[in-house]
Amino acid sequence: MEYSSLQRQVAYMKKRLFDQGYLDEQFYQLEELQDEANPNFVEEVVTLFFRDSSRLMANIEQALEKCPQDFHRLDSFMHQLKGSTSSIGALRVKNECTQFREYCDEGNLDGCQRSFQKVKREHAVLKQKLKAYFQLLRQIGPTERATPPGG
Repeated sequence: MEYSSLQRQVAYMKKRLFDQGYLDEQFYQLEELQDEANPNFVEEVVTLFFRDSSRLMANIEQALEKCPQDFHRLDSFMHQLKGSTSSIGALRVKNECTQFREYCDEGNLDGCQRSFQKVKREHAVLKQKLKAYFQLLRQIGPTERATPPGG
């Protein structure tokens, strides 16, 4: 596939991630930190996020199965996950983390369980979409730079 066509595909794919609410402005800020010395910085940070967030979600899953529920502990785990999602601009996952924490404040186990299923679903979809994005980006090479829409 020709270079300019790949560039258009990458730009379109990234725009859709923003338009569909998967990513927010923080992702652009992350891209701004990428340079020639570290051309895969964003992909490396995102890869670390998915590794660490998967571990955190396993901890949350275990905590949800314990009786009685320790809502303070659940909230603490989700606070960590929300911070991680915020750092890469994972908007949909972050929003669902916020909802989960509200259920923790209410002591609402059913709400926590439903919300956690949404967190897992949004996390999985984002992982799949970003994996495809980075695969396409690698075909172009390290010259692609962050450019917010209209910027």
